[in-house]
Amino acid sequence: MSTIVVDTTPHDPRAKPLLDALLFEYASRYEAYRKDGGAAAAQEMARYPAELFAPPHGAFVLLIRDGETVGGGAFKRYDARTAELKRIWTRDDLRRQGLARQVVEALEARALAQGYTRIYLTTGFKQPEAWALYERTGYATLFDPALPPEVHVHLRYGKDLLAPQRIDTLDDLRAQDAALTAR
Repeated sequence: MSTIVVDTTPHDPRAKPLLDALLFEYASRYEAYRKDGGAAAAQEMARYPAELFAPPHGAFVLLIRDGETVGGGAFKRYDARTAELKRIWTRDDLRRQGLARQVVEALEARALAQGYTRIYLTTGFKQPEAWALYERTGYATLFDPALPPEVHVHLRYGKDLLAPQRIDTLDDLRAQDAALTAR
């Protein structure tokens, strides 16, 4: 059972099961907070045009195992030196196998190859598996973890790809979170 990383686009038919499952996950996890029957999740999924996830400023990858899509994710340009991870996902029946880590590592390598030196991302306050993934893969929290997650709504993380142990290189991203939380 070998898993390969494929560079592609969100329009690839192999991405459809992944994106459909992600849409369902967003809608079901946050349904208690949104009374719109999943419309907000659909809007979130459609918010970024596929072109943003294409080189030279972005990437979209799928993990394919035995001809089936088992995971994937993307990044887009955040600023001149920072890529923003989006839509990291693994099939729910295949979780806890390191697939999400493989997606993150593949995207980090592509971001470095495209000249980015940092990664920024947000995840939802109802996605503790994602928080654990990012913390295990060396991402620094850019929010106050002493506050309840729902206060932040979107939990922000960052990583310096050239010096992952440094967090001072993320101060501008952290300042943005402080400004958003203060609103």
